[in-house]
Amino acid sequence: MIISNVETFIVGNSWKNWLFVKLHTKEGICGIGEGTLNGFAKTVEAAIHELKHLYIGMDVHDVETISLKMTRDVYSDGGQIQGSALAAIETACWDIIGKLAEQPLYKLLGGKCHEKLRCYANGWYRGPREPQSFHDKAKEVVARGYTALKFDPFGNAWRTVERNEFQASLEIIAAVREAVGPDVDILIEGHNRFSVHTALQFADAMLPYKPTWFEAPVPPQRISSMVEVAKRSPVPIACGEDYYNREQFAELLKHDAVHIIQLEPQYLGISASKQICGMVHAHNGVTAPHSAQGPICSVVCAHLNMATPNFFIHEIFDEFNEPWEEQLLMPPLKVEQGYLRPPEGHGLGIELNLEEMAKHPYDPGHWIPLFKQGWEKRLKNE
Repeated sequence: MIISNVETFIVGNSWKNWLFVKLHTKEGICGIGEGTLNGFAKTVEAAIHELKHLYIGMDVHDVETISLKMTRDVYSDGGQIQGSALAAIETACWDIIGKLAEQPLYKLLGGKCHEKLRCYANGWYRGPREPQSFHDKAKEVVARGYTALKFDPFGNAWRTVERNEFQASLEIIAAVREAVGPDVDILIEGHNRFSVHTALQFADAMLPYKPTWFEAPVPPQRISSMVEVAKRSPVPIACGEDYYNREQFAELLKHDAVHIIQLEPQYLGISASKQICGMVHAHNGVTAPHSAQGPICSVVCAHLNMATPNFFIHEIFDEFNEPWEEQLLMPPLKVEQGYLRPPEGHGLGIELNLEEMAKHPYDPGHWIPLFKQGWEKRLKNE
C-alpha cells in the first residue's frame, strides 16, 4: 500500500486554525490525519509538503521507518513543528492500515481495555474571568453529565502574581468547587505560567478545594523545575503535553515525581505515544493525553486511551467549541453523560466533511493568546 500523494486543509475557528491531511495511496485507499499546532498552521503545512520526499513511495505499514525518516534522517530538531507534521502523516497511515485490516484503530493498538472512557470537560469557561461566571458555567457542565472539569483561573499571569490576583484565582477555584459539590473532580490548569516558588504557593493555597491535579504549573523546558514542584506540592502534578519525543518522557519519568502524564499524540505520532504509555505504566503512572487540538486529535486519543490499561481520563474540548465543529467529522464524536467510546468503523472510523471545512477558512487571528488579558473570552486576535 504505497503512499502516492498528500493533501492539506486548514480550517479556521476562533480557538485556533486546524490543519488536516488526506494521504493518498497508489491503490486508491486514503487516510486522514491532523497536524494542528497553535500559531503554526501554515508552518506545519509547509513542513508536511517539504518533507514529503521522505514518505512518498513508502508503504503505509512501515510507520516506524516513516517516523525515523521524518525525524532522524532530517538531522534537525524541528520540535513541535516537526512532530506535528510527523503525527499528521503517521495518523493517516494508521487510518489506512485499519481500513485494510477492517478493524478500528484501538484493536490494532492492543484492543479494548475499558468499556468506555471517562471524560473531563475543558473550554467550558469561555467568558469573563469572574467567580460567578465560572460558578454558573461549571453547573452547566455537571448538568451535562460530566464528573470532571478543567479550567485555568489565573488570567494572564506569568511567573509571579500580585496579591490581589493571587486571591482572585483562589476565589474562582472556590466558586467552581462550590458549584460542582464534593464528588466532581476539578482539574487546575497552569499553562506553564509560574516560577517554582509561585507554583508551590498556589499548590498549598488550592489544597482545601481538593483539586485532582495541578497541570503544567511551570514551563516544561527545565524538567528539574517540574520535578521540584511535583515532589513538594501537596496536590498531584500533571504534565507532558509540551514534549515531543520519547527521551523527554524518559527524563521526566526517571525522577518518579510526576505520575499523571499528559502526552500529546499530536506531537509524537501514534507509535511513540503507545510506547510512552507503556513507559508510564512501568513507572506505576497513569495517562491523560492532551486532546485539545482539533477533532481528529480527539478521535486519535479515544483510540489510544481505549487500548491503554493505565489510562486515567480523557480530555474533551470539542463539545465546548464552535457548534459547527461536530459537522466536520462523519460520524461526529459524541460524549454521552460524561463518557465516550471511540468510533467502531475501520481505521479512525471517521471521514472529513470537505464541504463543511470549506466554509471556515484560515485566519491569522485564530490562535490562543494565553498571556493576554481576557484570553478566556476567545475573541479574534488582531
